[in-house]
Amino acid sequence: MAITTQVRTYTVREGLLDEWARRWKEEIVPLRLEFGFSLGGAWLDRERNHFIWEISYDGPEGFAERNRQYWVSPKREEISLDPNEYLVTTDVREVTRVY
Repeated sequence: MAITTQVRTYTVREGLLDEWARRWKEEIVPLRLEFGFSLGGAWLDRERNHFIWEISYDGPEGFAERNRQYWVSPKREEISLDPNEYLVTTDVREVTRVY
């Protein structure tokens, strides 16, 4: 299966951008890596209150299935970080690397 990469842009609730970024880095990143995802980076756009990150997966079951497994895992359920408490909107784009 070919590698799948997504660029995700989240609009974060006013005043919560730094807290979201800290909690994402501390709580979400380790579990995503444990599930075999790779992260190309994460960026803050303070002017627009956006959190932007790149996530990829290149495993046998494909991105969608591995993402589903991540979300239903007991380890994810143990994390108290609820995206709905922080995020106003999400934009997920599947992209193809050309360089």
